[in-house]
Amino acid sequence: MPAAPPDPVAGREAVEAVWRIESARLIAALARFTGDIGLAEDLAQDALLAALQQWPATGTPPNPGGWLMTTAKNRAVDGFRREALHRRTVQGLGHQVYRQGEDPSVRPADEADAALDDPVGDDELRLLFAACHPELRREYRVALTLRCLAGLSTPQIARAFLVADSVVGQRVSRAKKTLRDKGIGLHMPEPADLPERLSSVLEVIYLIFNEGYSASSGEDWMRPELCHDALRLARRTAALVPGHAEAQGLLALLEFTQSRAAARHDAEGAPVLLQDQDRGRWDRLLIGRGFAALARAHRLGSVGPYVLQAAIAGCHAAAPSAQDTDWARIAGLYDTLERHQPTPVVTLNRAAAHGRAHGAAAGLAVLATLPAGSLDRYPQRHAVEGELLAWAGRRGEAGAAYRRAAELTANAAERRLLLRRAASTAPS
Repeated sequence: MPAAPPDPVAGREAVEAVWRIESARLIAALARFTGDIGLAEDLAQDALLAALQQWPATGTPPNPGGWLMTTAKNRAVDGFRREALHRRTVQGLGHQVYRQGEDPSVRPADEADAALDDPVGDDELRLLFAACHPELRREYRVALTLRCLAGLSTPQIARAFLVADSVVGQRVSRAKKTLRDKGIGLHMPEPADLPERLSSVLEVIYLIFNEGYSASSGEDWMRPELCHDALRLARRTAALVPGHAEAQGLLALLEFTQSRAAARHDAEGAPVLLQDQDRGRWDRLLIGRGFAALARAHRLGSVGPYVLQAAIAGCHAAAPSAQDTDWARIAGLYDTLERHQPTPVVTLNRAAAHGRAHGAAAGLAVLATLPAGSLDRYPQRHAVEGELLAWAGRRGEAGAAYRRAAELTANAAERRLLLRRAASTAPS
């Protein structure tokens, strides 16, 4: 019986799935080899395009990640053999590519293999710190690393920062141009230079994790590969700077939060909110790691936004049931967090916490302190309002708020959840 022909749709889906998993590894390795993030992304995109052209027709290869890496390697080596690309890269590569007296038509392939086969984690951490160079404006650093390391699209980054897609595109382009024009090497900074980059590094890791934990778009409630990447980077960063409280705090926050991942969806994949989760499915090993990292942060004596958020997450982790959660302590921690980080999103979370700790009226009072128009296009703002209004018995208004949140979210699973909550507020 003849084999079934390849399924083009399945082939394309396979390419997209592999790209989500492998893109950061691919770009990080290519960036170290070429010394140019923009060129690395171009080479990786070339490999992606080749996969999109071939896999739907020929089927997914046995080792799809290796196929992408090999294709990118070959294109990089071919490029180095061309004089134009040689002139762009030889200054940064120096003796790593063409040693004196050696035949450049033979050596680049050998050198490419050696450079691209180094430990992947080292490459990604190096790219993360390099992209957070102080020569780049803060918003450029974050956009560039989210694009290259997290594999987020321009619209996804735009939603994370509540800005237009065109703004994100400009930030990424300008970041690449600045690094290229200033000849900034893609290497780990000296120990003395780590502190000035650490704030941006921690922020990027936090945003990568958040996009994985609550995907801003698509069909899936979560993007687990992003959570795993962010947690791995957080662990490596905390080990790199063991005396930095905020690095330990971020690690604790991510360990606590990831511990709940398995309980965030039911057997059909539908979202399950924190208060409804089966805490028996929470990962006790990750919770233990979270408390250990939080203890290290407290011993260092500095309390910042990540340490405070980790303490909040620790309150949830310590509670044997939703009913046992110490909401008064959580509300107090959010009060302190808002003083450290007075942002609309923090105020929104503070409103939710005060609602649970002190009643719907208290939560709505905090929500009313948001500036007019603030977070109007942020779905979670309307979801929190819907929850508080429902507790206050204002069911019609609650339903309208939930429906507005559903209109604004680009995540299909979240939209279904919000519409179910809106329906639950309808008069019986």
